[in-house]
Amino acid sequence: MNEKSIHKDAEHFISISEKEGIETVWNRLKSQEPHCGYCELGLSCRNCAMGPCRIDPFGDGPQKGVCGASRDTIVARNLLLTISAGAAAHSDHGRDILETFYETSNEKTSGYMIKDVEKLKKLAIEFGINVNDRNDGDIARELGAKLMEEFGTKQKRLTLLDRSPKKRQEIWERLNIVPRGIDRENVESLHRIHMGVDNDYLNLLLHSLRTSLSDGWGGSMIATELSDILFGRPEPLVSSVNIGVLKENEVNIALHGHNPILSDVIVQAAEDPELIKIAKEKGAKGINLVGICCTGNELLMRKGVPMVGNHLMQELVIMSGVLDAMIVDYQCIMPSVVDVAKCFHTKIISTFDKAKFEGAEHISFDKSRGIEIGKKIVRLAVENFENRIPGKVDIPDKPVEMMAGFSVESILELLGGSLDPLVDAIKIGKIRGVAADVGCNNPKIKHDYGHTYITKCLIENDILVLVTGCAAVANGKIGYMNMDAVKYAGKGLKEVCESLKIPPVLHVGSCVDNSRLLVLVSAIANNLGVDISDLPVVGTAPEWYSQKAVSIATYFVASGVDVVLGIPPAIFGSQKVVDVLTNGLKDLVKATFSVEPSPDKAARLIQKKIEDKRMLLGLSYREIG
Repeated sequence: MNEKSIHKDAEHFISISEKEGIETVWNRLKSQEPHCGYCELGLSCRNCAMGPCRIDPFGDGPQKGVCGASRDTIVARNLLLTISAGAAAHSDHGRDILETFYETSNEKTSGYMIKDVEKLKKLAIEFGINVNDRNDGDIARELGAKLMEEFGTKQKRLTLLDRSPKKRQEIWERLNIVPRGIDRENVESLHRIHMGVDNDYLNLLLHSLRTSLSDGWGGSMIATELSDILFGRPEPLVSSVNIGVLKENEVNIALHGHNPILSDVIVQAAEDPELIKIAKEKGAKGINLVGICCTGNELLMRKGVPMVGNHLMQELVIMSGVLDAMIVDYQCIMPSVVDVAKCFHTKIISTFDKAKFEGAEHISFDKSRGIEIGKKIVRLAVENFENRIPGKVDIPDKPVEMMAGFSVESILELLGGSLDPLVDAIKIGKIRGVAADVGCNNPKIKHDYGHTYITKCLIENDILVLVTGCAAVANGKIGYMNMDAVKYAGKGLKEVCESLKIPPVLHVGSCVDNSRLLVLVSAIANNLGVDISDLPVVGTAPEWYSQKAVSIATYFVASGVDVVLGIPPAIFGSQKVVDVLTNGLKDLVKATFSVEPSPDKAARLIQKKIEDKRMLLGLSYREIG
């Protein structure tokens, strides 16, 4: 059997699934192969009923759709649709957080409160709100109303763009890609791809940049800021990761998805003495919460809740036989978890009306009854404890320690309140640069291999790595996110990490928290008086799969950060689109995309890009072997 994961726990359950005939994501991938070549190249179009259409990549068949759309138009429209879907997902997440924040300020929720007053006031000041001699509720209500305007058409530009360097803002203005409203750009994207609207591939690509910026500097950034205000700003902490965080003698509840609104009250409910008493009456010693994907990352960052796995672990976790409930909200949740759960005793409980799963038990979440509903859900898990099948209990690995909680504010505090120590370390070469390893898992790539291999190569060459989402879990499981990991770092990076008592790989949050990286690189650029594109900073997404990942990668590039992808996007049916994204954007936004499936070559490419940026800044240059 070819190994599908680098991890012992994953391989253990993949082997069992194949022996017992339990279908997993890898089985379904194989059954789909070979994939449609037209779709992989971006050359298929089903936008209207005159089609579906496809362009023959070899030139012998159709070269235009029924409406006359060229290969360049079709590929660009498909890419814009992908980015718009990703931006909409993140931004709708942000809207959910905003609505909870606003209703909390009006005392219409249960289980929520403003936990970071300092950040509330700082954000309010950015939006021109007077905070002097006013109570927190008044400030929050006015801020909530202002933030709602960011989603509509009243604004001429998003307010949080002001955090970016002036040079970057001038580039956006020159290209006319300044996002005007979060929802506005997504709606316009859907309008543009309608037949007979935008048929200029370059114009479509520019709006793709604008739409992604409305995510990074809009919906995602709002989600991050308000989550910190409502649920607490992350601070460095120590927790643990992998399937070993499950406990045979406790009620195990996995929180899966991306939105912390539900999971925050589940944490409160799991601490309820009455529910703990019932759990003990059922034979359990307590209630154990674990996280999957970014809902888990949100809880890990703020509360130290351990992570049981990332995207490709969600089916396998159920096979432990000790997961009493998987509570899901939305995004990155495979419908197949319901089918896998039928082979065990696990309850799958869906909670958001916009994300129902056939066969799951649905409990509609209502913010005004947050604690009440949270307790109801936890009770279902507790009562399911006694339904475990003894012969199926299987926890094959021990937890690995990991550190998390590195918000921009906590990083500044570690540096003594100023970015100068970090900038100085970069200038003298102790830290050669910074790489952001972000994004998902994809079964087309050996599980977590791309993330961890690239990280290893970078930290041993003195490149500080910041991680979010599934990439963070990957690096945590392999042991790169605790103090023991400094032994893998190069001499300069090791010295910095030991002095600050941090690992060489820093967990900065969930997928929406990639916006923290925008804030951080902007602050560094402003400190140096340069543009983001001048910095020795690179982003990489070696195992991405989702539309959200494409939006993230695009807003990084549009903000001036080169991005190296491991999975080819569906653009190679148009040489013109490929040329713009891999070369032309360098002239337009001073950053570009690269595609490199080989983790070894990708790591070298990232190092080369960082060293080239150092050379242009007049800093020491290191040859890449």
